Amino acid sequence: MLQVNPRAASLAAVLAAVLLAAGSAPLRAQDAGTYTAEQQFHQETTRALARGQLDAAEALAAARAADDPAAAAVRAAVLERRGNYAEAETLLGPVAQAAPESAAALELGLLLRRVGRAAEAAGYLEAVAAYGARSRRPVDKYRGGLAARALGLFRQANGMLRAAALAAPEDPAIQTAWGDLFLDKYNKADAVQSYGDALKLDEEWVPAQVGLARALVDENPPAARSAVDRALEIDPENVAAHLFIAGQELGDRNDAGARAALDEALRINPGSLEARSLAAAMAYLDDRIPEFEAEVARALEINPVYGDVYRIAGSHAARAYRFDEAVALVRRAIEIDPGNSRAHAELGMHLLRTGDEPAARAALERSFADDPFDVITYNLLEMMDTLDEFETFERGDLIVRLHPSEAPILKEYVLTLAQQALDALAAQYEIEIQGPILIEVFPRHDDFAVRNLGLPGMIGALGACFGRVVTMDSPRARPPGDFNWRATLWHEIAHVVTLQMSAQRLPRWLSEGVSVYEEQRARPAWGRDQQMSFARALNDDAVLSLRDLNAGFSDPRTISLAYFQASILVAHIIDRYGESVLHDLITAYGRGLDTEEALVSVGLDFDTLQASFDEAVAERFGTLQEALRPVASEAPQAAVEPPAQEPAPEPDPAAQLDALRRLAEEHPDRFEIQFALGRELHEAGELDAALAALERAVALAPMMTGIDSPRGLIAAIAESQGDRDRALRELELLLDVDETSLEAARRLAALAEEAGDERRMSLAYDRVIGIDPFDPAPHVAIGRMALARGDADTAALEFSVALEAGTVDRVSAWCDLAESHLLGGRLDAAKRAALAALEMAPTYERAQELLLRAVEEAP
Repeated sequence: MLQVNPRAASLAAVLAAVLLAAGSAPLRAQDAGTYTAEQQFHQETTRALARGQLDAAEALAAARAADDPAAAAVRAAVLERRGNYAEAETLLGPVAQAAPESAAALELGLLLRRVGRAAEAAGYLEAVAAYGARSRRPVDKYRGGLAARALGLFRQANGMLRAAALAAPEDPAIQTAWGDLFLDKYNKADAVQSYGDALKLDEEWVPAQVGLARALVDENPPAARSAVDRALEIDPENVAAHLFIAGQELGDRNDAGARAALDEALRINPGSLEARSLAAAMAYLDDRIPEFEAEVARALEINPVYGDVYRIAGSHAARAYRFDEAVALVRRAIEIDPGNSRAHAELGMHLLRTGDEPAARAALERSFADDPFDVITYNLLEMMDTLDEFETFERGDLIVRLHPSEAPILKEYVLTLAQQALDALAAQYEIEIQGPILIEVFPRHDDFAVRNLGLPGMIGALGACFGRVVTMDSPRARPPGDFNWRATLWHEIAHVVTLQMSAQRLPRWLSEGVSVYEEQRARPAWGRDQQMSFARALNDDAVLSLRDLNAGFSDPRTISLAYFQASILVAHIIDRYGESVLHDLITAYGRGLDTEEALVSVGLDFDTLQASFDEAVAERFGTLQEALRPVASEAPQAAVEPPAQEPAPEPDPAAQLDALRRLAEEHPDRFEIQFALGRELHEAGELDAALAALERAVALAPMMTGIDSPRGLIAAIAESQGDRDRALRELELLLDVDETSLEAARRLAALAEEAGDERRMSLAYDRVIGIDPFDPAPHVAIGRMALARGDADTAALEFSVALEAGTVDRVSAWCDLAESHLLGGRLDAAKRAALAALEMAPTYERAQELLLRAVEEAP
């Protein structure tokens, strides 16, 4: 999606715009001394405020006259940080009236907007913005940019801040303000650049540290936390930093951590509207509705039109997957603040997640009309324009939307598998699904990401579920072999079931754990590709404690581990405590219980569950752990450097291979050594010895995936030795644990076809369809097997898909389709298929015979 980069204008164009601005006044020589003093005061006071050195800022202001506008603005800023808004207004009023284009006027305008008096604020802000547009002084353009931002004039704000940054490149306050402007519009890349530029100028510029954290949090949570922790080292009383931490802890369901950070923010500034809003959100999520309403009332007492108190609560409800509630909350925000474009935009996002796409479009278009620079709103509307091109199919409880280029191939597969998953899982968990369930499959990954979050990205994500809405990548969205689309769809349908069971209140560890577990329960190969990684994590003591498991999903370094560990925990709960305990645990969240309370409700607690889980993991993975444990190396000997003029001797491959043999003899129970020996012997052409080493490797870690795994290499060796039966066995065993190896599936299909082994042909070609359904070959093969056994419906489906997928021998495919329709008694369809074959090959006898049969059998 095309996004205009506000930084893209050339330096010459910017300077020309600055010099040619209407009414631009040149800086007179007699003003230079005054300007230099004011610029120095600006730099010193913004630095003190940025570091939280409020006493120092006040001392600088006290050295100036009481009616000095810049000094009054600093003293008011200090009062506002402590929540003393009325006192700040009293201080600013007379000064701002006397100097309506000054720093005091800007501060008063911002304060009046904060307390809900936008009409009064507008006069001051408009005057400051207009003066900033006229002036050539960077401090005036900086203030003008802040005023224009508050007025919602993004283009003007961007122009003035850009001009200020060019004129005063050493000022971190300007770079930070520019970053804030970009972040307002979700232009995170430019925001990160601006914050980085500010921190290069002053690494202790706390507002830039906090801004950087906000810009990085979705893509790199550890870096974001590091930035905000650094901010609090410099300024322990920075309210924005405490609120950032509170919000993250709340998202990770660490209520104690969130409460501690929020309490600190409220201690520093009890009038912080953002802190009051977060307190309201926490109360709402805990179903403490009277407390929620009390916090809302406190916020509205400060600002009677502060719709963000509801919007912020709605945002956190959405983070907790309570999307219907988020919609209701944001609508309350709009009731008291109809012009809140951010609220309209978020309403659109929440409505998309409930499946109400017409209402979502209306909300997004309303937001875009007011704020055409919001990147997320723009992206969502572009994505919805793309969705308008999709074809829609309804069956039972399902509504499936597919791109027209993919619908003829995917339609029946998606509808059938999704309904199978819904039926099986609803029966397993004894729940009646509240439909319809909307499923959207995107051939472009960025469209999938925007549908979910409003921005491209989500690189590791394959699918998403919001309760009644499932979105996922099409197999075409990624290179073939990246994932098994069937496993992904089953995984997401499992989310539909558990989210509805828990009234959308399931923590991520349990929701993802059940979905991965249900993949494993549905098909032997699904959801098992992390077994060796998990065993290595056990060896590295990197497995998450159960108390930290939910937070593991918020860290890109641990998210993959968290998924698999959660599935092992779910399997353990079922194996040790019973399926009914899992069901009761899921429904306990629906009653509003937190995790500790939910565990107690089923007779468990964290310590008991951790102890039994550790025992189960040791039993299940202990042998694999030992096989993957690194071999302890001997203490290194002191190295003797060869003379510089003597080149190092070339390594002797035979000696290296002999050393590896000795190492493998010493460590017959170490997978990596046996596998390495097998690979090297294979390369050296010692096939029988290679087989022996690879067989030992398989015995130690039979779950390794990939065509280059021990089983894959054994199959290759067996095939090269003419042992087709063994090659078939090994490839089939490999596919038992590998859901995505396209090469292994295609090789098994080819060997099975040579051997006339229909069972393995069917298995292999079906696996290819699960990975790359756009390959016509498996459809033709499965269709012909179905035709041979008299399964007319399956045959017709497969030949139809093969034709849509572009099979090379189209004449034969049309004839096969005609024969399938004849077998199924669909004579008109048989005629059409035969005629299609004859259009391409008019003298083809098989097509002529099929057409004649169709005509003769017609009543």
